[in-house]
Order: sequence, then structure tokens, then C-alpha cells
Amino acid sequence: MEPIRLGLIGFGVVGAGVGAILRNNGPALAARVGRPLSLIHVAVRDLNKKRPALPEGARLTGDPFEVVNDPSVDIVIEVMGGESPAFELCSKAVANGKHFVTANKLLLALRGEEVYRAVEVAGVELGFEAAVAGAVPVIRALRDALAADQVEQTRGIVNGTGNYILSRMTDERVTFAEALKGAQELGYAEADPTLDVEGIDSAHKIAILAALAFETPVDFSAVYTEGITRLTPEDIIMAGEFGYRVKLLAIARRVDGQVDLRVHPAMIPARQFIANVNGPFNAVEITSRAAGANMLVGRGAGSGPTASAVMGDVVDIARNIVKGGAGKRYPMSAPVAARRRLPARPISALVTEYYLRFTVPDRPGVLAELAGALGRNGISISSMIQRGRQENEPVSVVMLTHKAREADLDKALAEIANSGLCAQPTMRVRIVNDERA
Repeated sequence: MEPIRLGLIGFGVVGAGVGAILRNNGPALAARVGRPLSLIHVAVRDLNKKRPALPEGARLTGDPFEVVNDPSVDIVIEVMGGESPAFELCSKAVANGKHFVTANKLLLALRGEEVYRAVEVAGVELGFEAAVAGAVPVIRALRDALAADQVEQTRGIVNGTGNYILSRMTDERVTFAEALKGAQELGYAEADPTLDVEGIDSAHKIAILAALAFETPVDFSAVYTEGITRLTPEDIIMAGEFGYRVKLLAIARRVDGQVDLRVHPAMIPARQFIANVNGPFNAVEITSRAAGANMLVGRGAGSGPTASAVMGDVVDIARNIVKGGAGKRYPMSAPVAARRRLPARPISALVTEYYLRFTVPDRPGVLAELAGALGRNGISISSMIQRGRQENEPVSVVMLTHKAREADLDKALAEIANSGLCAQPTMRVRIVNDERA
């Protein structure tokens, strides 16, 4: 029986996982597809590097364009990452009539519309389940399971590194630096963790989900992005005292004909399920008109989960090849011509409750000055706690606000900063008190 032939670009952690699945599950995959799957061509950066064994018959190359130009390859799998040359490789592969499977969130966040258009024009298949939340089938849920519904919001924890760090800070009362070091030692965080801890990785993923959920092109620069590096154990403890847990939340929601796109630390009521998703796990909640809220939870990174998602797409496409239907569905939930750009809603328009921590001198009148600046800008205080009374040392004043507009809070905090009252920049964390973030 003629196999379906695969080309693989990248043989690092995820690529090796793909190879392992093909070696270990070959007969089962053939039975599920109806034909064997054969990895025949693999591109790597360094031909001399020691690596896990390739499946029998696969040949190595140092030039990834050899893979996309190989006439015998039916499906190209790209797990190298980055924008370039991944975009050029994708463009060439689909132009050559090859189906394309990718785990590359950066590629789709920055160049997604070009990719979707090229795939649709070429009449080939695109699989990208692994680009968001690893083995958690959120792409399938949005593209297929909820295709008849109207999605109003998707929000979630989509970065396992950040979630591991915040979980340790919450449960073990360690500092951000200590939790980050632990994440690096376990392999959850890179030596340079910027993409994870500054929210950029989560922003890539929510941009992809928003483009799919709302059938709109998304300008990645419109995603408001804030990381977790300024959070302290004090903030985590105070959140707990008020009944919240802190998570790095990625949010995309439809609001008055606009798309609200943001990534930031959020205080979530401890009773909510998503607030209790801990460690390296991901969780994505999709809210739609007919189905209501649905939650998907699982491991969002690592060799096994990501490779599983990649190979799930490969099996899906291979089945379509066997049945003669490959390339007959749209890469997104609607054809490119039907997609309409929705304007991005600025973060200044957000209305929510806030946690504020001020570091101020312990003297009479300070609280009145803080409350006055907030009040003059329409910010109402719901709760307040003062912590620390060491002589000649600043103290922490923590306030929770009623719902307020971000633009008004910005003005109030600017007024406070300009007064010279605070010894440190004010800590602000947005509170998500209901499921409509």
C-alpha cells in the first residue's frame, strides 16, 4: 500500500516527539488513516549534531527548502519556529501543492492572513492545532465543533511557564525570581524567558484564537500585553486575602462591534475553575451564544503534548487525502473573502475593577491624598488595607476599586505619580469578577 509521505522541518524537542510517535504508533496510525504514514525527508540546522534516531528511510538535509521542493512529499510539518524562513517555506510548500502542518504561533500571529489566503488559493490543507495550547484541542473546537455558533469570548491560561511561576508564588510563597529559576531547572522556561514572562507568547496565541473565533484579521500590535515580572509575594498574598488568585490571562472578546484583545495578570475569584488550573497546565474557556461556556484543560507545551497535536493534524489531513477530500475545506472557520476586519478596542476603554498597591510614607494625610486623586478622576474605593509600620519606612496601602474606566485610572495614577507621594511605582492588577472578562 502506497504510504502518505511526510517532510519534517525541525528536529528539536517537538520534531523528535513527532519522530517518536511515528516510530511507536506506526501500525495504529496506518489503521486509523487507511494508509501508512512515512517520514521521508527531515531538515535540521546542524547535520553533525547528535539526535534521536529517525524513522527508518528518512533522510537528513541542512536545507529546509529541499523538503518543501521534494516532489514526493505530501505533507510538510514545520516545527522550527520563527517568522522567517518559516513564512517563505510555508508559501513555497503550499505553492507546490503540499499540505502544511505547523506549531508556529509566531508565524500565524504575525503573518496568519497571508498564510490562510495562500492555503485557500492553493487548495491545500492547513493544520495548526499545536500553535495554541499544545494538545488542548482549542483550534478544533473553534473551527469545527462551534462552527454553527457565534463565539462571544475566549479567554484562558495559554502559557504554562507563566502559570507554573504564579502557582508556585501562590502556593509556596516564593518570589518571582525563585519560581522562575525553578521553571528553568525543570525545562519549562528558556534561559531567556522574556516571551513567556512578559506575556508575548500568550499574546501570539490569543491573536490566533481571536482571528479564528471572530472571523477577522488581527493586527498583532493591537494586542495589549503586560507580563508578570512586577508581581510580588505581597500582591499574591493580598489577592488571597480578598478571595482571588492571580493568573496570567489572555482575553479576546467581542464588544460593541470591536474586539477587545489583551494579556495581563488578572485577579480571578478563587471559586472559579480557571483560577485553580495550576502548574504548567493550560486552560481555555470559550463562550458562545448557544453553547454557553466550555472549558478545555491540558498540557500546553513540551515534546509529547505538542507532537501529539501536530500528528493529530497530520492524521486528519491524511484521512482526507485517502478519501479524496483534502484541500476542500477552508483553513479558517470561513473563507478569506468572508472575513471582515473588526476594529481593536483600546485598553483605555476597558471598564473593570482594580487592585492597587501604593508604597507611601507612613504619615497623616497620605490616605486622603490617595483617595482625593482617585476621587477627582471618578475612581471609587471598595476596600482598603494598610500593611507595615516600621519607623521611617514606607508602608503598603492596598485598595480595591469599584468598576472604573482604564483611561480614568490612568489619569489618577499619573496625578499620584507626579505628586511624588509614592516611593515606588503603583502596582495595578485588573480584577475579573465575572465570566465576561
